[in-house]
Amino acid sequence: MLVDNPLHLLDLIPIQDENIQIELSVKNFLLFSSYEDKICVFTDLAHINEASNYYSKLSENYSFYILDEISFEKLYNKYMELRTDKQIEDMQDEKDEGADEEELSLTDFLRTSSDILTSQESAPIIKFVNALFYQAVKKRASDIHIEVHEKRGEVRFRVDGMLTKNADLDRKVVNLIISRIKVISNLDISETRIPQDGRTQIVIAGKTLDIRVSVLPTFYGERVVMRILMQGDQIPKINDLGFDDSVLEPMQKILRQSHGIILVTGPTGSGKTTSLHAFLQEVESPDKNILTVEDPVEYKSENISQIQVNEKVGLTFAAALRSILRQDPDIVMIGEIRDEETANIAIRAALTGHLVFSTLHTNSAAATISRLADMDIEPFLISSAVLGILAQRLVRVLCEECKEEDTIAENFADDYNIEHGSKIYTHIGCKACNFTGFTGRKSIGELMIMEDEIKEILKETTDEHTIQVALEELGLKSIASQLRLMLLHGETSLDEAIRIGLGH
Repeated sequence: MLVDNPLHLLDLIPIQDENIQIELSVKNFLLFSSYEDKICVFTDLAHINEASNYYSKLSENYSFYILDEISFEKLYNKYMELRTDKQIEDMQDEKDEGADEEELSLTDFLRTSSDILTSQESAPIIKFVNALFYQAVKKRASDIHIEVHEKRGEVRFRVDGMLTKNADLDRKVVNLIISRIKVISNLDISETRIPQDGRTQIVIAGKTLDIRVSVLPTFYGERVVMRILMQGDQIPKINDLGFDDSVLEPMQKILRQSHGIILVTGPTGSGKTTSLHAFLQEVESPDKNILTVEDPVEYKSENISQIQVNEKVGLTFAAALRSILRQDPDIVMIGEIRDEETANIAIRAALTGHLVFSTLHTNSAAATISRLADMDIEPFLISSAVLGILAQRLVRVLCEECKEEDTIAENFADDYNIEHGSKIYTHIGCKACNFTGFTGRKSIGELMIMEDEIKEILKETTDEHTIQVALEELGLKSIASQLRLMLLHGETSLDEAIRIGLGH
């Protein structure tokens, strides 16, 4: 049965049947799914000729439907994932006997911009690397680590901030994989004695991903870390970061200011850069000139001019910042304040009518003021320029499918100021959470707004403890208190809360 008008906006699921050959279905753009309680085949107008030819050869008499472009692409990408999963399963049984011969085709590996899910290549190393990228994206990994030891190598993924082992590798295979990754990142294959940094792109299910590549020589050979960078359209909105309303509402209020500096602080991997880009999205408009200085550029944004620091040629944060202030900016984002010179320029830019966003590596809002004072920023400049300081963390959230009730031990209850006998939950691990016990992360943060009471304290002291006590008296919800609430509400485990900073 041929439908003249394409079916619109259907979200179909592939039929997994031994008689249906996934490879041929994908190749001929004829996809099997159920519709109106029966198995049907679907294609779109763009591929109707190939699909019709294949349909005429089928032994079964399936109903034939045409889909609109969006619905077909969704179903097609699901078929791609099925096909790649099958290839990965097949690869578990394959041996790498011909690995040495494959070294000759290193330069051919992923040279084109073709989608890795549609690649027709079948060489073991190519299939393995393709599967590596695919699995990393599917498991929401932020980094891929390829490490080499004395007798073997291993692949680890960083998911929700924690590293988990993904595969063990033969020593010979590690070198081939690293060589291939170097080729697509425009790095020198023959150089194994010095660190190298590069960048590449992959396309998975129609989405382009930027990959930042770092190669480092170690005692047993080179190791590679690849960071999967988000595209501009993947940057979350400020409301989607997970912050409590007590943080979100005052933050949105200070983002409406025309000048001043807003600082986001926290340890590495606490989501500072993501928050800054979410803030930029909040303030972005056609009548504003927005410039950023980053090291490196992690999120590509369409409507923002982004500058990447290059210290080899003298383009430091301070040098780039001095230059962009002559570019008539309304809003400036500085990836990180690393030294006194950058701090001074940033503060002065905030005082001269610019809205400035930046980050610092401190653990709390109060510690940030002390750090600025240590950088020889006068207290009166801090109180005049700073609008607010957000100290944030990313906390892993327990999997609802497998978390189990637990009771806090007495010594832990005393140590972390939690009521004895409190009901808490612990992580177990199941298929839904990839056996980690956690699904995703949530942002928590303490937000210090530069109010008159804080300005008065800064006239007397920049001592961290004094400022922290004053902030808590003013009603600041500390990170530790928010972790305690998450623990008691069953959102996270005791181990995770302690790791993030429950006792601080």
